[in-house]
Amino acid sequence: MDMLDESRLRNKALFSRVVTPDEAALLIQNHDRVGFSGFTPSGYPKKTSMALAQQIKNGRKVKISIWSGASVGPEIEESLASVHGVEQRVPYYSAGNKSMKEEINDGEIKYIDLHLSEFAQQVKAGFFGPVDVAVVEALAITKEGNLILGTGVGNTPTFVRMAKRVIVEVNKWIPLELEGIHDIYEPNLPPNRREFPVYHPGDRIGTTYVPCGLEKIAAIVESDIPDHVRPLGMPTLTTQKIADNLIDFLEMEQKKGRMPSPLLPMQSGVGKIANAVLMGMRKSRFQHLQLYSEILQDAVFDLIEEGKVDMASGCAFTPSPGVMEMYRKNPTLFNSHLVLRPLEISNNPGVIRRLGVISLNVPVEFDIYGQANSTHVMGRRMVNGIGGSGDYMRNGYLTIFTAESTTAHGNISRVIPMCSHVDHTEHDTMVFITEQGIADLRGLDPRERAREIITHCAHPDYRPLLMEYLLKAEQYGGHMPVDLEEAFSMHRRFEQTGSMKKEAGPYHDNTKKTA
Repeated sequence: MDMLDESRLRNKALFSRVVTPDEAALLIQNHDRVGFSGFTPSGYPKKTSMALAQQIKNGRKVKISIWSGASVGPEIEESLASVHGVEQRVPYYSAGNKSMKEEINDGEIKYIDLHLSEFAQQVKAGFFGPVDVAVVEALAITKEGNLILGTGVGNTPTFVRMAKRVIVEVNKWIPLELEGIHDIYEPNLPPNRREFPVYHPGDRIGTTYVPCGLEKIAAIVESDIPDHVRPLGMPTLTTQKIADNLIDFLEMEQKKGRMPSPLLPMQSGVGKIANAVLMGMRKSRFQHLQLYSEILQDAVFDLIEEGKVDMASGCAFTPSPGVMEMYRKNPTLFNSHLVLRPLEISNNPGVIRRLGVISLNVPVEFDIYGQANSTHVMGRRMVNGIGGSGDYMRNGYLTIFTAESTTAHGNISRVIPMCSHVDHTEHDTMVFITEQGIADLRGLDPRERAREIITHCAHPDYRPLLMEYLLKAEQYGGHMPVDLEEAFSMHRRFEQTGSMKKEAGPYHDNTKKTA
């Protein structure tokens, strides 16, 4: 690897602080609370955590708390969890790191799941104790000792300001052209907090760097490791149908005068379904799209290149090989259409409401009354954190969950009588879309919502079973009818037989149909 030069380290005093990853890892002590840069998984450091994991494997007794913006790559989560080097994880993790998932579900790692917008303020307030070390990936360090970030921001500004010492991994893989894309602003704590003057996704209110200072930088590590991002793959027939249904719905909203033209800013969650939904916008008639989101996935870059997106604001973008190739070919285009912000701003409830964001997220499952589970399988095993979905679903102008109606080769229905774990209550959900259709729950009571979801979102294989449950539950009465004996019968059946299906005859619902 070529040595760092003055394009990356812009003060000669910084060169004396360049150390090996092993030396940097020794600055992290047992029980330290370590704030890592990056977000899902973009812009996160790699070499220091891998060196620390190797030291633990060789006998060093260290367990740390991993604090971050959201998920980080396997170089942090997997490498440290696999050697039992993690005692606490906050505020998010993803199922892609197997050892982390196992240790959280076995109770070996104390995992605290939070709405992502809340963590930085809680750190500043001291709710979780001090930040002992911040480990930050940067593309460069300025003459004054400030940090120019890469593809993700997360909670980095707060970690850096609060940390006792800072380790900076300067990564030469990150294009220097990214400098200027960031808008770093850190709010004060109450009662001194003021409104954030963001009135358009492209508004800038801060600096292009994270304030740090030369005196706080304890070590600098050279790096050239790319972010660990897998391509999301092409849309399937099912995900394309979901995208088509969404576009039809948004077009109808405009015809009915409930949605302006151009569309209000959109937010999209993480994963292949979310990416496919945005990809569907390429063929739509919508123009001058705007995004105000946390993560900007591959489809956003395609939409910018095709002239469909005017501005996209996020906390990070996923630097998949395809995206990075596009960016390196035309950085000027993308820099003029992108802005990356701290999580406190990208996910701020007040800004989300002010802009009127259309929130698009993907659940693990949802029930017939409109409650959604984003985090747990069978009610007990956590697959990932709630992330920012709650920030957006509780505050969006229009909140939409998109999902395939079934999974596991049709043996699991995404639509069930009652969620085995609830992250989003019926008060926070408006619309559900699957490849089967659209359930618009606005203005409906629980019984009406149940029929809307069963009829328009559930797979035909499960509609009779779900209606059978609803009709039986209604015999008990109540505002939201529940059969306590059968509410989780589909989950139990899957655990017993490997399928939620059972033989059920056609149902006949003689109640009044909703409009």
